[in-house]
Amino acid sequence: MIAQALLFLVGTIVSLFSTALLLRFFLQVARAPARNPISQFVNALTDPVVRPARRIVPGWAGLDLSTLVLAWVAEFLLLVLQQLIGSAFGMTAGMPIVAFLVLGAISVLRMSVYIYMGALILQAVLSWVAPFSPVMPVVNSLTRPLLRPLQRRVPAIGGVDLSPLVLIIVLQLVLMIPVHWLESMARFALGG
Repeated sequence: MIAQALLFLVGTIVSLFSTALLLRFFLQVARAPARNPISQFVNALTDPVVRPARRIVPGWAGLDLSTLVLAWVAEFLLLVLQQLIGSAFGMTAGMPIVAFLVLGAISVLRMSVYIYMGALILQAVLSWVAPFSPVMPVVNSLTRPLLRPLQRRVPAIGGVDLSPLVLIIVLQLVLMIPVHWLESMARFALGG
């Protein structure tokens, strides 16, 4: 009981921080407005670890790779902590360190898909409820690169843009097929 509560607490805290790091990376890639409550919150939350990490992990092609690497390291550490907590309470068997590295990368990929799915849902809700919300420019800049190609191919029906729905279905299929397959293969190959 205590082990499960501890696993839940550690998992929640680390996953939320990893999500903030990934969101920072994707907002930077999408060139989202920096003077926005979401961007300012994410930057303030992640700055204490991102700024020192930039000295070690340089950027590449205008991308802040330190945030991506930190998200991967956080997921790796989460898996290691879950293993340690689980083994301390006799709940899990050991796995090699390579397994944690690979599964951490797959977890970052999964979280990235969830971030985009959440942004699409938030965009759809805000477009109906509060289209002039200060959050809308950030969400639009985040989803626009993925939606634009679909909007050219998926016609609007009755004035309703169905491309976000199509993209959510595609992202769900990405989670179900390649991401799940990668995770299964990694666990099988690494003996987990």
